[in-house]
Amino acid sequence: MLDLGSQQDLLTVLLIDDDLVSREVMATVLTTSGYAVHTAGDGEASLALLDGECVPGLILVDAQMPGLSGKQLIEELRSRSRACILVISASTAPSEMVAAADGFLLKPLTGEGLQKLLHAHPPKHPPASPPHFDVPVPQSADTVVSPETLARLREMMPASAVRQIYAAIVADLNRRIGALEVAIAKGDAAEVRRIGHAIKGGCGMGGAQQAAHLGAMIESGILESRGNQLDNNSSVIGDLRTAARNLESMLEAGFPA
Repeated sequence: MLDLGSQQDLLTVLLIDDDLVSREVMATVLTTSGYAVHTAGDGEASLALLDGECVPGLILVDAQMPGLSGKQLIEELRSRSRACILVISASTAPSEMVAAADGFLLKPLTGEGLQKLLHAHPPKHPPASPPHFDVPVPQSADTVVSPETLARLREMMPASAVRQIYAAIVADLNRRIGALEVAIAKGDAAEVRRIGHAIKGGCGMGGAQQAAHLGAMIESGILESRGNQLDNNSSVIGDLRTAARNLESMLEAGFPA
């Protein structure tokens, strides 16, 4: 289990992420590790929390969100809070945003990486050059769920909470598959890549490697450069549906309702 509660001035975390699955996984991990966690789905909501009674010692902010985001959001957070601000992303974050923050952490978050980053960033004393702890994107196209991630979650929290996380991942994946079909039908390459990014990040957070691998391929545009784009898109939709069914089978077998 993460020893995140050892820094008493970091017991309250504000987590800002528009991806529901990422928020749920990170909030669950932080809560079971002794933190009081406030969550916001966008920049505007996070400022409203800070204008209220939320006084965090640590702010985790996703690098890619609609609306108020990026460097502008960090500046607004700075004007309202003295907390340490860490940027989190499933891809490389804009350099100006990283420079404005106190650190950067690549999704999917690992316990070890988060712990190192927290110890490297005591609040109110950010270093001149924040370290970057890389966590590679899952590369396996066959492994449904990372055994290491699953074991870590089982150790951290009760089975009911683990089931809730994976049920949320399945529901979110099915929703994004529908959105991906619409984007493909419209020929909206930018939206296709954005959805791929979201799948990679959300599924990667829970160690759902098969789906995260497919999301990374979609985001990178690899499928667009491989022969018949229509056939490739149709194929990846089928692969994503298979990944979702595999996750559901894992849930039924490992976490019976």
